[in-house]
Amino acid sequence: MFGIGMTELLLIMGLALIVLGPKKLPDLARALGKGFAEFKRATDEFKSTMQEETRASDARDRLLKEGKLTPPNAEPVDAADFARGVNPAPPRVQQASAAPVEPDAAISTNRAAVDPARRDDDV
Repeated sequence: MFGIGMTELLLIMGLALIVLGPKKLPDLARALGKGFAEFKRATDEFKSTMQEETRASDARDRLLKEGKLTPPNAEPVDAADFARGVNPAPPRVQQASAAPVEPDAAISTNRAAVDPARRDDDV
């Protein structure tokens, strides 16, 4: 036990009995027992928390590797990638179709908006 033999342990107990007295020694032993129990409980809780986090991380990594979990900020993928139906296909955003604009008219309009003093024939 911690490299302490029986004779050293008896010597420490005898000195504690002499220094503290027979009335305070049981209180000290009770307080030490409660302290060790609380320390053991805290270390067990820490171990279980670390094991739980490790299992969750392993499961997340495994799901990412198998393609069953979409990572954050991932690019949208084709519906063919969802053949097994694990993840729903991302919603498609439809772009509003604008009326076709004549290229020359758009260029001259933009130039006039930028520099009203400039004329189209300056090009």
